[in-house]
Parts: sequence; structure tokens; C-alpha cells
Amino acid sequence: MTPLDASRESDRLCRLAPVIPVLVIDDASKARALAQALVNGGLPVLEVTLRTPAALDAIAEMAKVEGGVVGAGTLLTPEDVQRAKAAGARFGVSPGATDRLLDACEAADLPLLPGTATATEAMRLLERGYTVQKFFPAEANGGVPALKSIGAPIPQVKFCPTGGVSPKNAESYLALSNTLCVGGSWVAPADAVRSGDWARIEELAREAAALPRTLA
Repeated sequence: MTPLDASRESDRLCRLAPVIPVLVIDDASKARALAQALVNGGLPVLEVTLRTPAALDAIAEMAKVEGGVVGAGTLLTPEDVQRAKAAGARFGVSPGATDRLLDACEAADLPLLPGTATATEAMRLLERGYTVQKFFPAEANGGVPALKSIGAPIPQVKFCPTGGVSPKNAESYLALSNTLCVGGSWVAPADAVRSGDWARIEELAREAAALPRTLA
């Protein structure tokens, strides 16, 4: 998969809903029900972070949910890419980007949303062909004003800001012309997942899916 093809697929996925849930899953037995609640609420694109031992099993379970598109977050190494793809991930997300990681995703035909924090990093990824990127950690890197400033000289790049994004600031990010969607964990609170309160999670997903956004 070429970087251009990866960016086209990332662009398509990012336009499916204004929010991509960022999920840290400790119990894979709850993964399928969680995914179903989020998809039912209008958030079909799901990112499962590879931060727990249950993550790969959770991806495999979520991949069974009709209408959902599950991906693997926190990809750091080529080995992560192979394991995520084998588990059923249809896209990847990384906090940053290295040549080894980009090479591995391209070789595995796994579309990647590569992380960037500065204008220089965004330019380097753009030079390689990645026109859709993850701005991370968004709030720690200056939030909406910073992303708006980066967009002025580099309008070719579109972003999914993640890290510190919440219901309080999500609309401000989504109002930017260089923001396709945002990544956030608030739609799947840990207490609701533990207790299996899928109705609450579905309602939070509906609220997130209804957020207005400016799409360029």
C-alpha cells in the first residue's frame, strides 16, 4: 500500500463520523458488546490501543461487529503492525512516525494514521505522501490555536487531533478546516464498560456522532 492509498483510506474513515473512540480495553469479553454499542450510536470507526494484554483479542472480537471498522492504536514497531493485522485490524494509529513503522504498514497494506506534533513532522510525513495525520498530544501541543496555525501554511494536510480532546473542546477542533475528526475516550467511560452499561455508552456515542464539523 502506498502512502497515497493509505491517506485516501484514512480520509474516508475519518469522514465517517466526527469522533473516533480511543479505547483501552482490559477485558476482551466485553469488547464485542462495546463495539456494538458504539456502532449503534453512530461511531463506526474504533481505535483499540495496544496498551493492555487484552487488546489484540479485543480487536478480534470487535472485527466481528457488522458495520464497524476496528483499528489498532499505539503502533510502535513492525511487530505491532503484524500482530494488529493478524488480529483483524483494518487500520493503524501511531503516536509518532518512524521510517521502520511506515515501511511496515505499507508492506502489510495497513492504512496508517501517523502521529505528528510539529510543523516539521507534518511536512516530513507530507513529503512521504501522508496527507492525513494524527495531531498528538493535541492539548499539550497547544490545542486548537496550534492546529489552526499549522493549517495555515500546510493546508494540504488534514488531521485527527487526539489527546486531551473532550466534549468541552471537541467542537472547537471540529470547526477547523484542517480537522476531519477527533479521537477521544470519553464516549466509553471505564466505569460504564466495567458495568456493561451499553445503553449509556450508546447515548454518549449518539451525542458525539451529532457534533457539527467543518469538512474541507
